Amino acid sequence: MIFGEIPVAEAVGTRLAHGVRAEGLSLHKGHVVTVEDRTALAAAGVATVIAVRLEEGDIGEDEAAALIAAAIEPDHLAFTPPATGRINLHAKANGLFIADRAAIDRFNRIDSSITIATLPDHAGVSAGDMVATIKIIPLAVPERLARAAAAVLAAGRALEVKPFAAHRVGLVASQLPTLKVSVMDKTRRLFEQRLHPSGSRLTDEIRVPHRTAEVADAIRRAVRENDLVVVFGASAVTDANDVIPAAIRAAGGIVEHVGMPVDPGNLLVLARVGTVPVLGAPGCARSPKENGFDWVLARIFAGETPGSQEITGMGVGGLLAEIPSRPQPRDLRAPERPLSVAALVLAAGRASRMKGSHKLLAAFDGEALVRRSVEAALAAKPSRVLVVTGHRAEEIEAELAGLAIDIVRNPDHAQGMSTSLRAGVSMLGPGCDGVVVMLADMPHVTGADVRMLLDAFAAAGGHAIVRAVSGGKRGNPVVLPRSTFAAILHLEGDVGARHIVESAGLDVVDVEIGQAAHIDVDTPEAVVAAGGILKG
Repeated sequence: MIFGEIPVAEAVGTRLAHGVRAEGLSLHKGHVVTVEDRTALAAAGVATVIAVRLEEGDIGEDEAAALIAAAIEPDHLAFTPPATGRINLHAKANGLFIADRAAIDRFNRIDSSITIATLPDHAGVSAGDMVATIKIIPLAVPERLARAAAAVLAAGRALEVKPFAAHRVGLVASQLPTLKVSVMDKTRRLFEQRLHPSGSRLTDEIRVPHRTAEVADAIRRAVRENDLVVVFGASAVTDANDVIPAAIRAAGGIVEHVGMPVDPGNLLVLARVGTVPVLGAPGCARSPKENGFDWVLARIFAGETPGSQEITGMGVGGLLAEIPSRPQPRDLRAPERPLSVAALVLAAGRASRMKGSHKLLAAFDGEALVRRSVEAALAAKPSRVLVVTGHRAEEIEAELAGLAIDIVRNPDHAQGMSTSLRAGVSMLGPGCDGVVVMLADMPHVTGADVRMLLDAFAAAGGHAIVRAVSGGKRGNPVVLPRSTFAAILHLEGDVGARHIVESAGLDVVDVEIGQAAHIDVDTPEAVVAAGGILKG
């Protein structure tokens, strides 16, 4: 391939290395110059172009990418059409992405013009996730190099997706007086969420005292009906002869490994009773945050049989994100920059139960409820305040005159709360780390309440969901981290963020703010009971 500045008169058949824009003319990078292009370029006063001329044995970037992609076994992989020398590979099933590091390295060392980038080996993926990308750097390469690269991929399974298979899973949970039943209930719910990607189901939970004999009996019962058994101990495993490993042996099992070089996840127990894997879950598995337990589960669901060799090979990359609720975090350094958290006040609803009045125009202490709610948001000093309006928008916005806020009109407000959430979140921008979602019809939520939520979000590093509670019962407002924004933008119907809170797989931090978390005003009677005066 010859690269350089070429006179337009000699450019027919070359491929543009740089696009050309001139009067009435726009030719993109990679375009093959025609006779008509030469005439148009000359007429536009363009004397030279930066282009490449293919030599004998060269093939174009897209042809080279396609040749290489054809060498990959297509099982459970989808390939995009070649474009600008790139083909992306996507998973066609929930599963485990497997990459042969040595083979990928050999591929990338054939020539710097031919590259492939992949996810880490043994990364869990969902159907549709991009797992790898093939990229030809120049506009053309020698065909022999492309074929050499293809041969590396054809020689073995350099990359693949192993789909998850559904398992029947039994849960054994040991009890101590210090372990709350509510914690055990939450543990079960979170564990069931971990099973969803593989289609696995929890067949039963057996709760027994935290004693070797009782736990052993429960394990014996569980392995009869299940493909996998998980044991959550009431107390952390501190020794290979502790209650959980001792109980596995007493049940006729073999303990293959105690502990793992993954943090969180150090205290995992890997064992078998017959052919059934038995996992002693580390305490961090009570949290939805990713930990070493998830890594081992994924391998089992993908049909692998991890043993001591695999566990001890997980140290590189095994330092995972900290759990915000951990009593002694590894690193107490402040974030490199303050978090940017916006407030999103939802004020677009139709107020259909108000019998003609509008609850947000009701007066509380002499001002409209909507203004009272927005002033509470401002008092908490978020990075910015957005107010979503819709029903009777002009009247609502008139009550907010003079406030330092951004108004977001929602033309689809009649279709439900999800449309207002989508409208607001779509305006937050790339620099926003989180958003506190507030309902404009909650008259007793104060700026101090909202500030407590924002402080809790900052203390969690901006990665947890923070919600207001009253007496331990969930309420509003709620702070959602940036990682939930994509899910919010896919909400439909008259639903709020509750489903996202429950299914996002993130830590949830509850902040007690009293009855204000539950008091909203959906009827005229509720307005009066809350201390308001109906206005219109």
